[in-house]
Amino acid sequence: MKFIRFAVNSKILTGVLQDEIIREIKGNIFENWNYTGNTFTQDQIRLLAPLEPNQIIGIGANYVSKAEDLPSKLPEIPVFFFKPTSSVIGPEEEIVIPAGIDQVKFESELAVIIGKEAKNVPEEEILDYVFGYTVGNDVTAPQFFHKDGHWTVGKSFDTFTPIGPVIETDLDPFHVHVEARLNNTEKQNSSTKLMIIPIRKMISYLTKVMTLKTGDVILTGSPVGAEFVRSGDVIECVIKEIGTLKNTFVSLKESVKSY
Repeated sequence: MKFIRFAVNSKILTGVLQDEIIREIKGNIFENWNYTGNTFTQDQIRLLAPLEPNQIIGIGANYVSKAEDLPSKLPEIPVFFFKPTSSVIGPEEEIVIPAGIDQVKFESELAVIIGKEAKNVPEEEILDYVFGYTVGNDVTAPQFFHKDGHWTVGKSFDTFTPIGPVIETDLDPFHVHVEARLNNTEKQNSSTKLMIIPIRKMISYLTKVMTLKTGDVILTGSPVGAEFVRSGDVIECVIKEIGTLKNTFVSLKESVKSY
């Protein structure tokens, strides 16, 4: 099932996408909801980020380029980081390059949506706590990384976490490819089998550190091939079973003071 959030005029609504038709729903997608009977075509609506996350957690450096490069021993402490919810945007919205630099990096990713509270969950049970999946773009400005390895500022700017276009609940996350096209040229295309820390293990590890809540979004890492981009570049992050997340990069329009 494909859940979406969308705007019609000034109203923000939730729906289910079925055969190019959007069926409006009311209620909580994680608990109880019903169809309203209203339907829309895609040219009548504006897609938004498919949810307003509770929190966003990412994992760093989580792909190899080929299976034989997968390590025999996994890192004892995976590299995780947080991104602010204020950085979230939806499909077709602009990604703003911060003042003072002219390039940032795209990072196409599979994003996991937590569906219920999870604490100390073993790996074999972890998918019972997953509601669905969407496409994420972990936009990064490495120029703002701290020299001691702190990543927070470089990943936290407004517009730096596009997600969408839908939440797909019927997906086998172990048999999909994470792709990215920059100005219609393929830059990333890797199976999730090339993850260093597999999905079950990374989420189970997190539940041993913190309580994951309904609506948390976990960015599972980006394949080899992420590049720097400039204003005017168009990035399409793709997982075919979910859809295409398309955004355009723009420079921050700095205001000029007159004296």
